[in-house]
Amino acid sequence: MKIWIDADACPRVIKEMVYRASQRLKVPVCLVANSDLSRAHTSLITSVRVASGFDVADDYIAEHASASDLVITADIPLAARVVEKGGVALDPRGELYTEENVGERLSMRNLMQDLRNDGLLVGGPAQFGLADRQRFASALDRLLTRMVRGDRP
Repeated sequence: MKIWIDADACPRVIKEMVYRASQRLKVPVCLVANSDLSRAHTSLITSVRVASGFDVADDYIAEHASASDLVITADIPLAARVVEKGGVALDPRGELYTEENVGERLSMRNLMQDLRNDGLLVGGPAQFGLADRQRFASALDRLLTRMVRGDRP
């Protein structure tokens, strides 16, 4: 089992929660980004810098993550690829992507992107806040407890 973090846009507070969980449970973490990252210096936490470009980090994670791994990402197309492969994906706001919800989320994301491109919608998701951090911490704890025991979420 390994935790993968789509690290380019992941909030630092979320990475720090994952680092603490990694140390507590002895689960390796790999951050993937197309820029240099500061990270905790432990043998359990590694990072991969991929080339710049659209979806390069996503492609790397989708290719290397296994069904027994957890992927932390806000990128719905990446989450869909992970779930389709049998893996587990969690949004930094604490929402678990599942076979039941990821298709709908992908369709909604595409619709919202089209509306923004056409100038019919302005803005993006709400600002990341304390409630999001708490939801993520709770979801991460539940997921890791189950996954370490070998249970599927």
